[in-house]
Amino acid sequence: MRIPLLAALVLCLPAAAQAHEIWIERDGSGPARVYLGEPGEPMPVGGDPEFAKLKAPRILARPGAVLTRRAGFLETKLPAGDVRAWDDTVFALWGPDGKKEGVVYYARAGRAEPRAKLPFELAPVTANGSRFVLTRDGKPLPGAKVALYAPDRSKTELTTDADGTVETSAAKPGRYLLVASRTEEGPVALPGGNASLVYRITTTSYVVPG
Repeated sequence: MRIPLLAALVLCLPAAAQAHEIWIERDGSGPARVYLGEPGEPMPVGGDPEFAKLKAPRILARPGAVLTRRAGFLETKLPAGDVRAWDDTVFALWGPDGKKEGVVYYARAGRAEPRAKLPFELAPVTANGSRFVLTRDGKPLPGAKVALYAPDRSKTELTTDADGTVETSAAKPGRYLLVASRTEEGPVALPGGNASLVYRITTTSYVVPG
């Protein structure tokens, strides 16, 4: 198993949730594909072992979006443009009563729109630019760890600057994925009940043209 982005976060998560992210892939204006897994590892045939738990991620501003289950991902047809989704139902709350913990996933594909719309998001500073800002409820997060996965699945660890931004200049064409994590104390109301501690994980994928 690959080394997790935040060792402390992984130690607190149950085994089933360790090192997992949700991310979205899209080619041009084609269908959006929503994955659950470990982006630094080759995707197993048929999808990640936990993929069955990814049932109904919500597509931002598209409440009627129809998700079709494929071998390893969920697929939906959407109008052209950036795609955003979130899901707080993948893993049930864990831990003793009164100290339950939970995880909320956020995902974005594309970098055409230079602003954040999700509560926790990595958004481009300029349209189709290589600099991204990490925000929580619209406020930049300085000093945060961000992982950048290249098309060959290699990982580079970055840290946001005083303005909450990271530079992701890439020389090779292909699909890149940014990942950031954050822990927050509750209580936070989640579908399974109130959580005393919540782990938020956000991803943004984008394609560098050849």
